[in-house]
Amino acid sequence: MAVTAGGARSTRRVCPTRSSWQALALALVFAACAAGSVPDLGGLYNRAAEFDDTTRNPVIVIPGVLGSKLVDRETGRVVWGAFAGDYANPSDPDGARLVALPMARGVPLASLRDGVMPEGVLDSVHVSLVGLPLESQAYVYILKTLGVGGYRDESLGRSGSVVYRPGHFTCFQFPYDWRRDNAENARALRAFMVEKRAYVQAELLRRYGIHRENVRFDVIAHSMGGLLLRYFLEYGDADLPADGSTPAPSWAGAPFVARAVFVATPNAGSVLALRNLVDGVSFSWLLPRYPPAVIGTFPSLYQLLPRARHRAVLDAQGAPLDPLDLATWQRFGWGLAARDSDPALAALLPDVSDPEERRAIALDQLAKSLARARQFQAALDVPSSPPPGLTLHLFAGDAEPTPAALSVDSAGELSIARTAPGDGTVLRTSAIMDERETGAWRPGVVSPIAWTDLTFVFADHLALTRDPAFTDNVLYRLLESPRDGAVLAGAQAPEAVPPPR
Repeated sequence: MAVTAGGARSTRRVCPTRSSWQALALALVFAACAAGSVPDLGGLYNRAAEFDDTTRNPVIVIPGVLGSKLVDRETGRVVWGAFAGDYANPSDPDGARLVALPMARGVPLASLRDGVMPEGVLDSVHVSLVGLPLESQAYVYILKTLGVGGYRDESLGRSGSVVYRPGHFTCFQFPYDWRRDNAENARALRAFMVEKRAYVQAELLRRYGIHRENVRFDVIAHSMGGLLLRYFLEYGDADLPADGSTPAPSWAGAPFVARAVFVATPNAGSVLALRNLVDGVSFSWLLPRYPPAVIGTFPSLYQLLPRARHRAVLDAQGAPLDPLDLATWQRFGWGLAARDSDPALAALLPDVSDPEERRAIALDQLAKSLARARQFQAALDVPSSPPPGLTLHLFAGDAEPTPAALSVDSAGELSIARTAPGDGTVLRTSAIMDERETGAWRPGVVSPIAWTDLTFVFADHLALTRDPAFTDNVLYRLLESPRDGAVLAGAQAPEAVPPPR
């Protein structure tokens, strides 16, 4: 397992001088004339990016939680992804009902569906403040990085965010409803890959006259998207067993993927997920608050909770608590188990007049979500190595103090008990899934995940994706790293294919 460090800075000012389209895109992404030393990425990767290599794997980008725009199918209202106009404001009853997932006693989570659908990866978030539009960049940094590498994303090309050469068929964004269970979304990911593989095959045949049967993808997954990807790789589109047992990895998704790149993925969870589920979420003073009763309907968020064995949640005496135990949530009145949540529940369940029935429905949703999360985590915790032909690459931050443990007082209030290195959101140990947290520490990482290599970047959870060290290493993995796993000294380079017809 190779380990690469990234993100070191000097005081020298460096400005790229390449005039190619790649160097121009780099200037847009990194503002490379700012203080600090950055690599000449155009000089490093221009030739590889411009080479018409029909054996290059197409790329799929999987965003994390909040990373896909959500829209109500019936009305067209934006549920997530814009905060202006007629968007779903969680402060209003109708907006809260659109944001929250449906709840019903005795109904499986997968059957509780609404009319909200994903509509593209969130390249940026649009906010309106006293009538003035503001825009915050999000996954556009990853997508622009891929554009620099010659991977052409159709939606960015159409919008003009990145100017490509002709032909957009090598990069795809996977939008998904990040509120829903990650195992359920893995089935949608497989269907997406089947569709895009057929598209790439048809384009290769049409443009180059080449029939490429074994098209595989390189996948870049950020944050929670990495958990979705891991489940898909290990189990394909198979659901978790109905009896609650832990399945054995089949690696049914591996034939679709050659390189899996995980970026800031909370493989061992994050205590911040618990704080959000208990206290609600307010992303900034500009944006509305999302109350616990609303986000508590999302099964995916419970799958981000830390494991009890990692002692990340402690009671007032310092004893570990299980964040997936329903009794713990009821004891402290957290989230959907809060006694003061009935006004929010009344807005979410307008057809239920009895407060006690509303509470029973909420507790049923909480119990189902916690049980599903426990089973999902157990499935990912089974030690297993990927089959030949699939490599697992991790990018993690380790330079920001990151909440590592929460303390719970007798009233159920949460406070940070300990911090450790991470990206401000995800601990380095969580990204690696370092099981030395469960017992006596010893040299050498102990993880159920058979990483091919690890790269550490000195940036926070979102800034990591626009750090030059991240871009340099991602482009190397995709464009330059040997495809058979070893450098072939003296091997003859393949001939360039003819230009598209």
